[in-house]
Amino acid sequence: MRTFLISLSVFLVTLATEAQQGTLVLTGQLTDGREPLQGVTVRLKEQGRATVSGEDGKFSLQANPGNHTITFDLTGYRPKSIELGIRNNYDFGTIELEIDPHALNEVVVTGQFAPQSMRNSVYNIRVINQEQIRLRGATNIQSVLSTELGMRFSNDLTLGTTDVELMGMSGQNVKILLDGVPVIDRGATRESLGQIDINNVEKIEIVEGPMSVNYGSDALAGVINIITKKSASANAITLNARVSEETAGDEYKAFSGAGTHHESLGLSWQNARFEAAGGVTRNFFGGWQGSATGRKMEWMPKEQYLPYAQLGFRKAAFSAWYRFNGTKETLKSLGNTYVNTNSNHESATDQFYVTNRWFHQLQSEYRINAGNSLSLAAAYTDYSRATQTTEIDLVTDRRTLSLSGNQDKSIFTSSFLRLTGQHRLNSVFSLQHGVEINLNGASGERIEGSPEINDYAYFASSEIKLGSKVNLRPGLRFIYNSVYDAPPVIPSVNTKFTLAKGLDLRAAYARGFRSPALRELYFTFFDASHSIKGNPNLKAETSDSYNAFLSYQVTDRQDLRWNTTLGTFYNTFDNLISIGIDPNDTGINTYLNVDKHKTTGLTLNNTLYWKNLYATLGFSRIGRYNSFSESEDLAEFLWTSEVNTNLRYNFPKIASNISLFLKYTGKLPRYIAETTSTGVIAKPTEIEGYTLADLTFNKVFYKYFTLNAGVKNLFDVTRLTNSQTDSGAAHSTGGAVPMSYGRSYFLGLSVQITK
Repeated sequence: MRTFLISLSVFLVTLATEAQQGTLVLTGQLTDGREPLQGVTVRLKEQGRATVSGEDGKFSLQANPGNHTITFDLTGYRPKSIELGIRNNYDFGTIELEIDPHALNEVVVTGQFAPQSMRNSVYNIRVINQEQIRLRGATNIQSVLSTELGMRFSNDLTLGTTDVELMGMSGQNVKILLDGVPVIDRGATRESLGQIDINNVEKIEIVEGPMSVNYGSDALAGVINIITKKSASANAITLNARVSEETAGDEYKAFSGAGTHHESLGLSWQNARFEAAGGVTRNFFGGWQGSATGRKMEWMPKEQYLPYAQLGFRKAAFSAWYRFNGTKETLKSLGNTYVNTNSNHESATDQFYVTNRWFHQLQSEYRINAGNSLSLAAAYTDYSRATQTTEIDLVTDRRTLSLSGNQDKSIFTSSFLRLTGQHRLNSVFSLQHGVEINLNGASGERIEGSPEINDYAYFASSEIKLGSKVNLRPGLRFIYNSVYDAPPVIPSVNTKFTLAKGLDLRAAYARGFRSPALRELYFTFFDASHSIKGNPNLKAETSDSYNAFLSYQVTDRQDLRWNTTLGTFYNTFDNLISIGIDPNDTGINTYLNVDKHKTTGLTLNNTLYWKNLYATLGFSRIGRYNSFSESEDLAEFLWTSEVNTNLRYNFPKIASNISLFLKYTGKLPRYIAETTSTGVIAKPTEIEGYTLADLTFNKVFYKYFTLNAGVKNLFDVTRLTNSQTDSGAAHSTGGAVPMSYGRSYFLGLSVQITK
């Protein structure tokens, strides 16, 4: 009996002790090193208990005593686990989660205080991730963007350049960024999109609407931020290689000559503190004969070499990296043959356009503490394009022609510096502010003098979180321009409202300012197909822009995700810069200020993930309005429509997928500037609609290798009917608008090996 009572007493004491210890509490706070992380799942692996961190990043979780593995998970961040023996209440303090580069499609960085999920951003951002780029079999960025809603490309075959429209506004108002740093272009077109190595792109973020407060001039329509690959592992060596062959319509010769030939090689290494990477890509396009005859080609042959190199260092709260991107590009305009009267040999006159772009970036970040950080971005660009005219004797040799205008070189340089401070003062209020300096210069035979335009700015924006349902981001940018009287201050305000579970409303207003670029003021270009003269009397552009987006997460299950976004925008511009006929010389085109310009529209985007199916369906209706003088009485808006869809189906058992990319772009009515005896008037023109479609197949084998094949431009679109009989825009000729070299077929092989 006594033994029984002793045993019972021990049992009851043990039971009471365990009951008391069963109420142990684990606490802590999750951050990304700068701001608290809300929505992190904290789980006791052995007991199956879990909780979610709150708005302030803090969590509290009960646990029984013993040895446990505690895991921390949040989409877009690397999972973290901690093994711990628990005997008493325990406070982890601050736990920092790192961004997961492989999940960046769920995390955005453009215009943010810190990387965050798309759902939490005050901006409506579209993301094209690395998987989507790979599935396209694309060898340049334009082909990836071509089926995006609201984007329209136009080609100048004589110069070998491409312009892009976003939300009805031209490329002059679309800011191109490389890792958040502006990329300069020689002309009004955005040729830089074709001079960035697509094999080193992690993803592309597109922000519609003015971003002038964040990124300054040229960002009135929005920004396209091209984000390069960064190290994905703490200790690894990675080898990437790719070969791709594509026809040009029905023209092809293996590995050289007709068609597109693409080869790429890259190597990266990283350990806990250092990283290094480098590589080179070669793009060779043999040209396309099209309707041209003899040696001439409708699409010029092009050869590109795109080298890059990167060095990085990180330690505790400090990180820094240097990156070099280069472009060596040669476009060949081949002339038809004639008989040289001196040698009696067949000869031809060719023009080569040689571009060199050397782009240096230096970026660093220092985290003072969990709520304060400093970041620095600096860049220098040396860009030149030379015209080399030669006469080739098809029997003997080639010689250089020294006539005026046959040999010239234009040089554009840009220095950029941005210093940004980010401060989280409390759970409600955060501040981002900094200074930005842009120094731009130009010189060359086609440039009048050696002009410079310098831009200095101070910008500040705050993020105010009023509970969990309202997020406000007002901002101001103060500008000093060395040539133009900029507005004393440019304001913007972005808002995000959580109306219900899964239902968000984003609304924004921004004032825009864009000073004319050096190319528009002083650059002169005359050849057989162009007569463009700079206009030093241009006025600066200003704009007012409004947009709103309503997003609804219809369902968010593991096997079924569906979200839809309805958007609208309205933009007004004063003194928009456009190309038209010089009022003083009708034989010359020049840059002119459009008195009034407006764009408005409606967009609808749907995205569906269902088991092995991924599908998108979008629609847009965009209106444009131009007024070249106050006396004109024009239709309020001219409208065009677009419909696009991307379909992908995965076959997991055979590690393959098939994808269809399709976009219908409706007819484009518009006005161009034309000079008459009474002055500059608006002349109506119209470009016919068209449909672009690509079909691709991808297969992974032996773990490291991917085979992709497909058909591009399924409907064989080459030229679009244009009611404009005279170019009036100084590009190529009037009449048919070039779109592509027709239906093409491609086959590619890529490999990625990581050790």
